[in-house]
Amino acid sequence: MQADERFLGLPPVFWANVRTISQEVGYAVRGGRGREPQIKVPSPGEIIRAYDKLGLASDHLFNDGGVATEMGDTLLDYFEYRAIVLTEVAEPNLMDVDEAREVFEDLRHQLQPRRPFAMNKQKAEKAGPALLTGMVNMIIEAYVGDDCNYDPQQLTTVTRDGLPVRTLARRVDGAYPRVVNPVAVWEIKEYYYTTTFGSRVADGVYETMLDGLELEELRAQEGIDVKHYLIVDSHYTWWSSSGRSYLCRMVDMQHMGLVDEVLFGREVVTRLPFLVEEWVAIRNAGGAEDQGGLHAELARDSRLS
Repeated sequence: MQADERFLGLPPVFWANVRTISQEVGYAVRGGRGREPQIKVPSPGEIIRAYDKLGLASDHLFNDGGVATEMGDTLLDYFEYRAIVLTEVAEPNLMDVDEAREVFEDLRHQLQPRRPFAMNKQKAEKAGPALLTGMVNMIIEAYVGDDCNYDPQQLTTVTRDGLPVRTLARRVDGAYPRVVNPVAVWEIKEYYYTTTFGSRVADGVYETMLDGLELEELRAQEGIDVKHYLIVDSHYTWWSSSGRSYLCRMVDMQHMGLVDEVLFGREVVTRLPFLVEEWVAIRNAGGAEDQGGLHAELARDSRLS
């Protein structure tokens, strides 16, 4: 999911209003009785009543006649956009375990990876490769081989003149080309076997936000840009269960500049190859090499796209 430029670079006060309204009015509408779950799009009246209930002024958003100000218009546009992109992009791309296993096996057959697969933490018949992680690693390996840290066991560090200027608080799930001075880092959140939406799942979103805040500070203070990605899957967890509010937070996080992109399920196949080519080009200081057009091959395979 690529960001909408209309909502990039907006001031913190805008996102304070997004969070306040979303929390009070609600992020999502539950399904039931044959109705599909939906992402909430607050109306002007709902926003005004929410601010009144909280004892907050709303005249910076709507005048006495209920006409939206410039910020109010932008907020209404953003809420509508957020609902559309999650409904039309995120939800159709999210997979559950059987779909993910099929895509994983198709990629394994097509790409013939040499690296061993990371295993999930399940037991008995559920034990096996971590499917989303495997998809990510296979595609990246097809471009850069072993020239990547697929499982960092240390904190990400950025240096200047041989001295560390930032070290992230958490270990990321992958770094290209290495965990010291990376071009790109990513987090993978796959919850195919989760049956309830608990704090562990929610914490994964906030952990990514922490990484993003540290990398944002690095850009602002040191002028160093490290690409940052969040890769998630499980239709049940993120859409059918209680995860839709966290999908909204992911869209918010991307437009706040805390992640460069969020990839939902099948977008690993359709979007990640382009991103890896971009990382290689950045590393080569603009001298992008011909990587064999893997993205075109994947897109031609209807089972994967």
